Amino acid sequence: MNYQEALDYIIDIDKYGNRYGLDSIGRLMELLGNPQKNLKYIHVAGTNGKGSTSSYLAHCLKSAGYKVGIYTSPYLERFNERIQINGENIPDDTLAEITTIVKEKADIMVSEGMLHPTTFELITAVAFVYYNLEKVDYVVLEVGLGGRLDATNIIDTSLASVITTLDYDHIDILGKTLGEIAYQKAGIIKENGIVVSYPQEEEALNVLIDVANELNAEFYQAPTDNIIIKEESEFGSTFDFRFKDELFENLKISLLGRYQIYNASVAITTLLVLREKNLISISNEAIYEGIAATKWKGRLEVLRRNPTFLIDGAHNIQGIANLANALKLFNYRKLILGVAILKDKDHKNMIELLAPLADKVVATEVKIPRKLDAEILAEEIKGYISEVYVEKEIEAAVSKALELADKDDLIVFGGSLYLIGKVRTIVNLL
Repeated sequence: MNYQEALDYIIDIDKYGNRYGLDSIGRLMELLGNPQKNLKYIHVAGTNGKGSTSSYLAHCLKSAGYKVGIYTSPYLERFNERIQINGENIPDDTLAEITTIVKEKADIMVSEGMLHPTTFELITAVAFVYYNLEKVDYVVLEVGLGGRLDATNIIDTSLASVITTLDYDHIDILGKTLGEIAYQKAGIIKENGIVVSYPQEEEALNVLIDVANELNAEFYQAPTDNIIIKEESEFGSTFDFRFKDELFENLKISLLGRYQIYNASVAITTLLVLREKNLISISNEAIYEGIAATKWKGRLEVLRRNPTFLIDGAHNIQGIANLANALKLFNYRKLILGVAILKDKDHKNMIELLAPLADKVVATEVKIPRKLDAEILAEEIKGYISEVYVEKEIEAAVSKALELADKDDLIVFGGSLYLIGKVRTIVNLL
């Protein structure tokens, strides 16, 4: 099959549905020769911060001279973004070739009476085959959903299991309490392994520690108390960080928001623990360089100035709270908010946090079945602000926001990753 045929096959969600469990991916990988067994992983789970923490890790390892695969989801603008090596997307022809092989094995599974692998299982299998063929040194492997029954958890071992910040999301699948959610995320912890966690709420932290103890895994919590923030602005941050006897002074990041400083500390802690255990070789200089070089599209990303146009992938309560706090870094006269939210999210509380900060709001919607209708969204927003516009088409919403804004204003689009990918493409073509 060619590239487009491969994409059409992979993303046929209605046909293959969503299932959680390791039997299907396990059989698929077995038929492919278990390429995942030949790779070294840093496995990353969490509610928020998985992507940026993974990017920090990958950039630092690349700066140390390693060939690094990074597997993330979802993509913003182009499917190939999900599977990268040293910042380069998987080539179209390679994706097509590997997908053809994976499809052959999936067809065998169906002939054996098994259900067809899901979209996420197919993508994960393609990634494992690709990284094995390219003989990468390390894979930074981001969990898709949860952890315990996520397809990425088919790996037998990992150098480290990294748990980013935990919060309430996908509660219909992962559980209604932080403890239940933490238990699902903790499923990536391996026996006799290493765990590095973002500082968590006590309920979640206790679960992570209990699971680590049960598996005789060493548990580390990134010491965010050892951070001294020296500068924060709409252009980045500078901070000091200490871990044990290692002091990093004047670390610089371009990712915006205080939480990105904490995500960086989780990545640095992971690398230092692995270095201490002689599992990787990395200099402090490579860490400085990698942290400074880290980019992550769609997370408090400024696309243009005059007016400042900001996009953010916040799509749950914790993410929206982080976005609201980050807006304090910007100097602006009026805030024009463009927003779309999925109906299975806690949209009422998300709106309650964000809408009162805006002077004008443009409600829009994404083109997937889970969308919240823009008119319904607008009615909810009117409980907090009177000047609300409805533009169902995202291109029209971007145009309306630009029309409403003066050069000293701030435009912010957020509420869904599916929204900001489209917005990013539109704005960058202007």
